[in-house]
Amino acid sequence: MIQRLRIDNEQEWNKENQQTVLNDFYFSLVTYGKCVYWVNDQKIIMDKGGILLIPPGNSFKWKYIPTVFHSKYVVEFNTKQDFTSLPLIMKDSHTHLQAGCFSILHEKMKIIGSQWTEKMPYYEVYASSVFTEVLIHINRELDRGPVTPDKYRYAELMKNYIRENYRSKITKEDLADVIQKSPNYTATLFSSVTGQTISEYVHSIRVKKALYMLEESQFTVAELSEFLGYSDVSYFSRVFKQIIGVSPSDYAHHKLIYL
Repeated sequence: MIQRLRIDNEQEWNKENQQTVLNDFYFSLVTYGKCVYWVNDQKIIMDKGGILLIPPGNSFKWKYIPTVFHSKYVVEFNTKQDFTSLPLIMKDSHTHLQAGCFSILHEKMKIIGSQWTEKMPYYEVYASSVFTEVLIHINRELDRGPVTPDKYRYAELMKNYIRENYRSKITKEDLADVIQKSPNYTATLFSSVTGQTISEYVHSIRVKKALYMLEESQFTVAELSEFLGYSDVSYFSRVFKQIIGVSPSDYAHHKLIYL
């Protein structure tokens, strides 16, 4: 269960934190810029996409890097059930990695942050269940092994292409042209690094845009579906609900109520 959640994004907090011995698990995901941690006096530089999980009983502190803005999600949580099937939680020492599946984790942390801020009924249980998914994605990435710099670079090139062309149909052949590899190798590489298929990532980018437009535009769900590249509004609604948990119409209605 999540005990505390916050988003650090104020550059004026440019002070070194006091050394703290943890009573709960401590999780940090950097979403922009970089900062520095010391875990049991070991220095760790955290860049965008960096993940740090520190088990109870360890000491740590962190500090902003002067003149470098950064933002990160911080979650303090405990486990009141058997998580022996999740090796990440069973470790006594900290875990630090650069997440290939950063896009998935970032979107899920946004959902958790929204639940924690709006405090809808059962938000603590909902947020904690989504956070469990975050830990599972991280563990799966650790099981696959470290991502080589070349594979990470290829994945970033493909993600940039998708972000620029998300309204169009994107195939493995399109992305193969981007990185000059075979289509099958391209699809396998993308999935192994990001934890998503090409199609899943395209949908996630489209839904991310849909969330923004539902809040900031006057588009109907049908107009939004067509704008994002979906010819079938029912299919768009199913994809949206699968990722966000509610239909686009319900999401828009909810936002109107709480504006």
